[in-house]
Amino acid sequence: MIKQTEITIHPINIKNEKRILIEAAKKIGVSESEITEVRILRRSIDSRKKPVYRLRVEVYVGEKFIPKKESMKFKPPTNKKAAIVGSGPAGLFAALRLLEAGIKPIIFERGKDVQARRLDLKKIQQEHFVNPDSNYCFGEGGAGTYSDGKLHTRSHKRGNVKRILEIFVEHGAQPEIEIDAHPHIGSNVLPKVVENIRETIIANGGEIHFNSKVTDLIKKDDRIIGVKVNEKEILTDAVIIAAGHSARDVYQMLQNAGALLEEKPFALGVRIEHPQKLIDTIQYHGAERGEYLPAASYNLSCQVDGRGVYSFCMCPGGIIIPAATSPDELVLNGMSLSRRNSPFANAGLVVEVTERDWHKYKKNNELASVAYQAEVEKNAFEFGGGNQSAPAQRVTDFLKRRTSSTLPETSYIPGALSAPLHDLLPKGIAKRLVRSIYEFDKKMKGYLTGEALLLAVESRTSAPIRVVRDSKNLMSVSLNGLFPSGEGSGYAGGIVSAAIDGNRTAEALAQWIIEN
Repeated sequence: MIKQTEITIHPINIKNEKRILIEAAKKIGVSESEITEVRILRRSIDSRKKPVYRLRVEVYVGEKFIPKKESMKFKPPTNKKAAIVGSGPAGLFAALRLLEAGIKPIIFERGKDVQARRLDLKKIQQEHFVNPDSNYCFGEGGAGTYSDGKLHTRSHKRGNVKRILEIFVEHGAQPEIEIDAHPHIGSNVLPKVVENIRETIIANGGEIHFNSKVTDLIKKDDRIIGVKVNEKEILTDAVIIAAGHSARDVYQMLQNAGALLEEKPFALGVRIEHPQKLIDTIQYHGAERGEYLPAASYNLSCQVDGRGVYSFCMCPGGIIIPAATSPDELVLNGMSLSRRNSPFANAGLVVEVTERDWHKYKKNNELASVAYQAEVEKNAFEFGGGNQSAPAQRVTDFLKRRTSSTLPETSYIPGALSAPLHDLLPKGIAKRLVRSIYEFDKKMKGYLTGEALLLAVESRTSAPIRVVRDSKNLMSVSLNGLFPSGEGSGYAGGIVSAAIDGNRTAEALAQWIIEN
């Protein structure tokens, strides 16, 4: 007999297999001796009162558990091949799926491999030097590799999330990601996972080329038949665009080639940073976190004047990082290592941006949403002193529209500079942020505090552009042989959803090649 049930476990017993077995036996009404195995299917923390773990378990009574994990089955590549622009999760998982279909993937990555990227990230942090092709957004693994590795997704209807997580585990991620309600790999572990995926792709007939910037698409009779890379033409049977949401030059390239693009809403605001102990105290109702509970997180949202305002990419026990992709802009993001043991908690605090915000740019630039986003980032750069120092303000001072005379300690390594964020940010954004902070303090008493710091600007929440594709065959509606994929093309919002979309795009491409 196999039964599934839910049990509640005190944090101190979360690793106590005997206690978990006892609670499972009680719940399904059998003796402990009858149970041969208890498997945890889902693990989450319920902190509505005193924190406890809630486990969804599968209980085996009188029979053995037989693992049923599916292994990837790769076919020897045929003479068919596809170029993939970008080696983020969409590009990597598209490559794996193509190999299963017998099509050779050739990935072109403008940045460097994960190890070589580290030197450029260090230069941003310590020397304020931004390499436009190798940074926190560009390089092997994409933006997620060195900015946290959170795997939570709502994309369960779009594809097999379980299989995506299994592939990550097969390549070195922690097995816990398969059961945690909010799985997280960590930026110290994910680079090795990405390396291992690269090795799998190469070992099974694929190619990955670094420092290889795609600057144009090659067309023949209204069909995309390849890409121009470092001024060299590479011919393929189809092309997947998986370049990420920060590759503005790729949007321009696509527009020049005749791809139909449309502006889409995104969100913009600041990073808010609190002491992690404060967040723990609020979320765990004063309970000691100890070694059995993770650094506490939060998820907040409200409506202000018809726009959504919400926390984004919350990083418990994390740090704020410089995510600019050009030397004359300032962009912030957050990350955590696998242990989430930084004394700081940070999150994006962002407001929905719509056409009403960027409409004035339409006269000069068809990609008006991108122009609006870029202008805010350049303003932040100027307010920060013309380098990667972040303009910052205590929350209490921001609410009163006064520049902070002192700033609390921050995790942001390039440093923070006191600045009037109420003047830096667009008026509609600043106004809604003020209102939201009061609202969020009602939900999390203590959120509004002079210990909290706002740093600008958080602007790369999602792609400001969608590369329009057919909903059935996932191909560009205007260019045969071009398959837009992932977050940068406007079809995903995070590592797992991008990986799922990469899978789906590769399947659609394989089917199109068969039919053509």
